[in-house]
Amino acid sequence: MSMAGNKSKLSAITKELVMKWQQTRETWQDAKSTEFEHEYMEELVSGVDKAITVIEELDKLVLKIRRDCE
Repeated sequence: MSMAGNKSKLSAITKELVMKWQQTRETWQDAKSTEFEHEYMEELVSGVDKAITVIEELDKLVLKIRRDCE
């Protein structure tokens, strides 16, 4: 799978997880759920956003390398 494909898959899986978390928050509304959201969900989404940015940069770099080698 290409980097663009991996980026798309990672993005889609993360969106699905966030949607499931929002559904969970409808019934789990205490201090522990808020703690979980801040400690895990926000960190996860932030990390995925950074990873997607890196994947995009790597994809551009690989494309440039391929062009330079032709």
